[in-house]
Amino acid sequence: MSLDAAPPVSVTRRRFLASTAAIAVLASAGGRVQAASLSGILPWQPYSATPPTPVVPGGWTFFTPAEARAVEAIVDRLIPADDVSVGGKDAGCAVFIDRQLSGSYGSAQNLYMQPPFANGTPSQGFQSPLSPMGRYRQGLAGLDAYCKANFAGKSFDGLSPAEQDDLLKKMEANSIKFDSGDAKSLFELLLQNTMEGFFADPIYGGNKDMVSWRMIGFPGARYDYRDHIDKHNQPYPLPPVSIMGNSTWVRR
Repeated sequence: MSLDAAPPVSVTRRRFLASTAAIAVLASAGGRVQAASLSGILPWQPYSATPPTPVVPGGWTFFTPAEARAVEAIVDRLIPADDVSVGGKDAGCAVFIDRQLSGSYGSAQNLYMQPPFANGTPSQGFQSPLSPMGRYRQGLAGLDAYCKANFAGKSFDGLSPAEQDDLLKKMEANSIKFDSGDAKSLFELLLQNTMEGFFADPIYGGNKDMVSWRMIGFPGARYDYRDHIDKHNQPYPLPPVSIMGNSTWVRR
């Protein structure tokens, strides 16, 4: 055998099929990709994807008026307004939750909802036959009944901020019981969804005017950072951008 001779290659059926498929794909697309690359034109069109549908403010799609008032009061205590940010209500957290409950999240379309239902470990998540919309409806009814029974007929939104905070702490500690729904479970669900609404892209109804992104210095959905890669320990100077883009951009 010559020292310059290549070692024998074992060609398996899988490798042969993969090579054949790759050649076919390259043969069909190679001309177009090469022509596009040489001409400086990308082989895709802007805005060809289907973006999320922006949430339209105004009105409630899931909550009743009474439920909406309670949730707005709750998100405002979970994220109270201060000198660096508006509260959860003005940030649109209740609107975010309302729209999520009206969609696939609320009806648990992407969750496994078959029995048996048993108390699992924390890592297994919430175990219940109820969808998120069912947990909200039942839990908020229980909260309203508890408030009216213990606060002279007042609903949660009619309580003082101190009373609201004390009640939320008791829900978190699981030290009170509702006639319907679970107090601790409702608190945990509200806290999770409120944080999601506060930090999510504004296209989903929360984080109004990108208030939370501005607060923490998050740039949002900007696509190009090349001018700032080497500027270490320096604040990013540009304002955040939503998935829906910037009003100064022009669609061509």
